[in-house]
Amino acid sequence: MSKDSPAARPKYADRAYRSVAGIAAGVLLLALGGWLGADALVRGSGQARAIAVAALVAGVPMVVSLTLRPVVYAGEERLRVRNPFRTIVVPWGRVEEIRAGYSSEVVTEDATYQMWAIPVSLRARKKANRRRDRAAGGGGLFSPSSRTALSDPAMRRPGATGASDLDQTPEDFTPTADKSIRELRELAYTYGDREGAQGPVSVRWAYEILGPLVAGTLALIIAIAVG
Repeated sequence: MSKDSPAARPKYADRAYRSVAGIAAGVLLLALGGWLGADALVRGSGQARAIAVAALVAGVPMVVSLTLRPVVYAGEERLRVRNPFRTIVVPWGRVEEIRAGYSSEVVTEDATYQMWAIPVSLRARKKANRRRDRAAGGGGLFSPSSRTALSDPAMRRPGATGASDLDQTPEDFTPTADKSIRELRELAYTYGDREGAQGPVSVRWAYEILGPLVAGTLALIIAIAVG
């Protein structure tokens, strides 16, 4: 068996990209909602209890979908993007561009998909540009990087997925989100030509989130209307 054959290559676990701030916010919101809901169930009247139960049934899936559920998994064959209400699986061979403007996106021939798990912070970019200017000795309001604070040069080159397009600096001031985009672009460049990285893009709706959310919303409307 050849050392370079697919069967001989070592297998590595998928890289996972999540928003730490989003997870923290989700945990806090769930704790607050659980405390308020429990208080309403213990001390409330019949209508208040019905509204509390319906609100929890609708609210918990919403909070989970927006904060805890989003994640991006990057493996050797495909990119799996788990957004609030659907999961998109994109083989590396179908990736045309991975970019971060005002949001993180993976672009294929047929569609563009956002990556909720990698939020873009314009404030962090401006801060990184100021630090880069100071390190280069050319800081100031009208410095080149201050004028381009909304678009990191490493992130915004159209169609760029190769390692040669990546911005390499002696000291890396790149924000966390843009570092993640850079890593994903490197993976797309590295694995895009592999035989196992080909195939169609698949999209699956998260019915385990949508079902309780719709049911809880309808129950909440009915509970309020009846009361």
